[in-house]
Order: sequence, then structure tokens, then C-alpha cells
Amino acid sequence: MKTKKVSAVLATALALALTATACGGSDDGDGDKNKDKNNNNSQKAVADAALESIVNQSSDKGGTVTYEHSDVPDSLDPGNTYYGWVQNFSRLYGRTLTTFKPAAGTDGLTVVPDLAESLGQPSADAKTWTYKLRKGVKYDDGTEVTSKDVKYAIERSNFAPEALSNGPTYFKAYLEGGDKYKGPYKDKNPDGIASIETPDDYTITFKLNKPFADFDYLATFSQTAPVPQAKDKGASYVQNIVSSGPYKFESYSEGRSAVLVRNPNWDKATDPIRPALADRIEIKFKVNPTTVDQHLLNDQITVDAAGTGVQSKTQPKVLKPSEKNQTDNPYAGATTWLAMNVHVAPFDNIECRKAVQYAIDKTSVQQALGGDTKGDVASTLLPPSVNGYTKFDTYATDGNKGDEAKAKEALTACKQPNGFSTNLSARSDRPDEIAMATAIKASLEKVGINAEIKQFPSGKYFANFAGNPSYVHEHKLGLMMMAWGADWPTGFGFLDQVVNGSAIKPSGGNNLMELDDPKVNAALAEGIGMTDAAERTKKWGEVDKLVMDTASAVPLIYRKNLLYRADSATNVTVTQAYLGMYDYLLIGTSKK
Repeated sequence: MKTKKVSAVLATALALALTATACGGSDDGDGDKNKDKNNNNSQKAVADAALESIVNQSSDKGGTVTYEHSDVPDSLDPGNTYYGWVQNFSRLYGRTLTTFKPAAGTDGLTVVPDLAESLGQPSADAKTWTYKLRKGVKYDDGTEVTSKDVKYAIERSNFAPEALSNGPTYFKAYLEGGDKYKGPYKDKNPDGIASIETPDDYTITFKLNKPFADFDYLATFSQTAPVPQAKDKGASYVQNIVSSGPYKFESYSEGRSAVLVRNPNWDKATDPIRPALADRIEIKFKVNPTTVDQHLLNDQITVDAAGTGVQSKTQPKVLKPSEKNQTDNPYAGATTWLAMNVHVAPFDNIECRKAVQYAIDKTSVQQALGGDTKGDVASTLLPPSVNGYTKFDTYATDGNKGDEAKAKEALTACKQPNGFSTNLSARSDRPDEIAMATAIKASLEKVGINAEIKQFPSGKYFANFAGNPSYVHEHKLGLMMMAWGADWPTGFGFLDQVVNGSAIKPSGGNNLMELDDPKVNAALAEGIGMTDAAERTKKWGEVDKLVMDTASAVPLIYRKNLLYRADSATNVTVTQAYLGMYDYLLIGTSKK
């Protein structure tokens, strides 16, 4: 069923979430430097103003927008990425079939056509979806984008894990014949997978093996950004990405930096949603996270590319009255949890998993993260701002502080009465995650579970370590820190790639529990096939409960971002479609 806007349920949920985070948004004093600058109504800036409005609104073009990131991307190749910030950033140089409307508040959750002329035309059973492409969309070399380029982009991104392992597996799971097609690098049939049809240069039709009512959301994903087959170089395509958006790459240095400049063949007439204000966009990687914060506060950069907010060490500084008016504290549409791999002993025993559920003092984890400014204590995988969230707590403890008695009962039941030893993975370049892991370690020690923290770099965390089952099993990574935001803001868009057995991959996977539960898998398939939106929404809460019944994940925090608006940043607004970060399509600069 074609959906032009998010459902009323989702809009209501997001409105409540945005309202909740907007408390304390009044002027705290010492805000004269922001007067008439950071509010579309030309009033003094206030905290959380960007949750529901576009702050420092301007149509001025020119200048350089600068980004810094503490990590490296999994890849800037739109077909080989799964990080939310890259999904946001890649829209500057890659256009997808559909995208989320660059707009403030819940309006930013509206799915709109991008490469396509309109949203998808589905069959009555939601198993066939057809899109018509806009005519005249050109790459940076002047050639026109065709439907075959979109088809090829999907083939390379979903069916060639030997070269591109970072993206999700929706197309592979849902396209007819997706389980047999070997991808464009191994299958030399020039026609590619038969279930994506391109009868002419402007029509693309998807034939699915089962209903998929969220397909317009899936079409927003960067995997539908076109790639001309003649220009593809597999994993090294990232070195010479062909642009279909308003910016092209002037330079790219692996793991260090990238520079984007205007694409002279981009035509605003074919692209009604991108303002393309800046003349130049620069991004640097592997900058110390506290240095990124300092540069942001000093207006030396325009945006913190990670989009997850300032570090805990910086938090007191930005919450001072002199700075708080330039902060926004949205829900991230994301949850942090502790994954237990069900194939690593002793977590192959559900009672050992339950022992961890009851042992963890979640309030100590919240404080380690930075308190309620950085998030609320979680009891479910689905966060409150995602369509389908249902409030429940399967492993409730008094004050969320853990229950040592219940934990020890579970240890006895799993024949480990004196506890056991295991390994706990976390990302080395995420200080907040290390702090949470340390708090978890302390909780577990109280019941005799000794967890040794193993640290790995974020850029390779999923490809080489926590998301690589062979490595996990060999190195006995029983516990793994995990943070996840929805691919799109529905329960399916959040849950499928982290709990569905079909999402388990040899590398680059996100189902860190390696959960392959028949009840969970069947419920997901049933839900996404429901064409009734209300029934589909209800189903996601049921799936969440089924996952929690397996005890394989400990929900820790419903994440919130403490974002800071640089003085020179214009057109700043939070987008819940991209995990509560700023919408990078809109941002310009007052520095010329």
C-alpha cells in the first residue's frame, strides 16, 4: 500500500518524543550572542529549537561547510555502508529512488520521491513495486541516470558480500530468486537478477517473493543510489564515486578526508528537495572526539559528522547558561543494548543469559553514559520514537538497579552457581561506550561473572569483529556492546536486520546475538506483509516481546543526542529519519 506520509500513530509518537525532549527550552540567560541568529522567527535562540523548526534559516549560497568525525566511515560508497551518518551524508552526492523530506519536526519523516517521479506503485498484495524515474538526471560526467543503473546498484550492494559487506540484506531476502543470484561480479549474465525489471530507461519494477508493505521506506536507502556498471570497481569504487547529486568528489583520502565540490551537471529542475547551499564540503576523519567538540564550540567546524552529540566530558560545558541555547537534545530513534551471542558458551543456555539480564544495574550504565541527558533507561529494543513501540519490561528490577538474588538463581539454573568468565567487546574510539561497558563489568562482577573488555575500532567493528561470527566464536565474544537506530522509523525498519535469522552474515552483520528464532522470523515476515497499517504497527511490539523472551539482548539506553549548533551553521534542524542528527541536506554556512 502506497504511503505518502508516516502513519498517524508514528506522527503522534514522534510528536510526543519531540515534546518530551523540548522541556527546559526557555532562555537560560547569557544568550545575547545568539540574538536574531538561531531562530526562524528572528528571536533569541533557545535550547531544543531545532527539534521542531529550522534554526538560523537562510537561503544564502556559497562558502565551505566543514565536518569532522572521530572515526572512519565503514565506507562512503552508498552501496557499502550501514552507518546512519553516512546515509545522511551520502545524500549530498547520491540520489535514491525516494528519500525523507528535508524538513523540521515530524514533517521530516515524510517519504518523498527523489530519483523517482512519485512514490512506488504497488500491486494489491504488496509483492510488486514499480517506480518511474525523473528524466534529465545526470551524473557528474554528464551522462543520464537510467533505471538500469539503479538495478545494478542494488545488485552490487546486496549480492556481492565478497566485495561489499557493510550494507543490509533486504533486497536479497525479498527479491524473487535473491537466494540464488550470485551478484554481478560472479554471475556474468548481462541481464542480472530477473526479479528487477527495467523495460525502459525510466521504469524499474521489483518482483518480491513475499509482501513488503514498507517498500517506499526501503527505497530511501542509499543502496538505490545509481551506479553505472562501466564505472564500478567493486570495493575500490569508493575511490572514484560517480555523483548523481549536487556535489561530486574533488578528492578522497582513505581514512583521512574527503572534499566535495559542486556537480556542474546537477540540475535543480530535476531535484526539488536539495537546496545545495555550500560551494564546497570538507570532511576529516579520525579526529579525537573531544577535539571535535572543541572545534565545534569554537566555530572552527560546521558540523560534528557523527551526529551522536558531544562527549560526556564536554556535556557540562555546553549545558552552561552561556552555551545551552545552542544545544538540541533529541531522541536518537536508537537503543543501546548488550548482545549475548547464543552460540558462545555459556550463553547457549538461556538461564545464563537471564543471569546477565538480572545482574546489570542499568542506572549505573546511564550515569556512565552521562545521565538522562544522554538517554533513558531501556526495557525494550524498540525505542519510544519508533512506530510500533510497546512499553513492557520482561526482566524488571527495582529502580532498574539489578537484582543479585534473581541473577544468582539463574546462574544456579544454568549450572554455573559460582559464575563464569567471558569477553565483552566495545568500540575503542567511543569513550561513552567504553564507560558503559565498564559499568556493566562492575555489575556482573557482583554475581561472579567476570567479563574482560576487548576493544575494537568502530570502522571495522562489524566487518571484522563483533559482526563476524567466525571471529566471535573463535575469540569467545559472549557479550558485545551494540547501538542501533532504525533503517527507517518503523518497527520492521528497526528490528529486521538485528534479530532476523536471515540477516546473519559471514561479516558485516548486525544480528550480533546470531538469533535465528523461528517465532521471531515468522512474526517479522507476517508483519511486513500486512497491508493494514494499524495491524502492522501492533505486530512490531509483539516481535519485540518475542525477542526479549529469548533473553539474548539486554536493553540498556534509549539514546538521546546532545547536539551543538556552531555559530556559523545555517538551516539547522534535527531529523528523526536519520537518528536524531541534523539534516545534512539543508546545512549551509554564514562564513563566506
